[in-house]
Amino acid sequence: MSICAVIPAAGRGTRLGQGIPKIMIEVAEGVTVWHLLLRRLRPWTEHVHVVVSPDGAGPFRELAAAEIGAGTVSVSVQERPTGMGDAIFGAAGHWAAYETILVVWGDQANLSPDTVREVVAAHPGKGLTLPLVPMAEPYVEYELSGGELVRVRQSREGDECRPGGLSDVGVFCLATEGLRAAWERYAAEAAQGAATGEVNFLPFLPHLSRIGGLPVTVVPVADPDEARGINTADDLAFARQAYQRCRS
Repeated sequence: MSICAVIPAAGRGTRLGQGIPKIMIEVAEGVTVWHLLLRRLRPWTEHVHVVVSPDGAGPFRELAAAEIGAGTVSVSVQERPTGMGDAIFGAAGHWAAYETILVVWGDQANLSPDTVREVVAAHPGKGLTLPLVPMAEPYVEYELSGGELVRVRQSREGDECRPGGLSDVGVFCLATEGLRAAWERYAAEAAQGAATGEVNFLPFLPHLSRIGGLPVTVVPVADPDEARGINTADDLAFARQAYQRCRS
């Protein structure tokens, strides 16, 4: 099974006040979120594709110059911030030749290498495979019924997520056969998010399950800290402390 990791990292990290994309933020001297993600993904993927903003393109290409030069990493630019779905599927030309894509958010500094390994091992080569973790107060909640993913609730779009619900850890494994065409059909008819005005990627997943009939494989994750991306100064401090604990 050939796998391409796809990292949408076109955000500008404005809430952090760092002036750089979150994927380029240092968690230790000389160690960025990018370096951590690459270490976790490299053993399980043939290629890594990163989607960046116009402002982030030059700095990121410099940061990842060695891997880009070796042909193991490629970069594309999302010209306008129109959402994760557009970032992922706008880059389809870079990943469509692979059998599977492993989508990973560009701020997941706390992602465990064990989770990546278990997701790849569990993926049956079709449908979608999701690592999910129970959260006391989930920001995003996945609702399953009888092996079917029926809904994804998103706090940022005004949905109410239930205490103890299942959340993702910023990793999504999908078979590529027919995937781009399925997204194009979905995006043509899907409602825009109530708050963001975007056609979001996450509601596409239950669409694939309910409408597309694709199988859903869930990989249980025990540690809710894996779901914590870097969105605030507190998140960044937590990621830095967690990195130091792992190093000690």
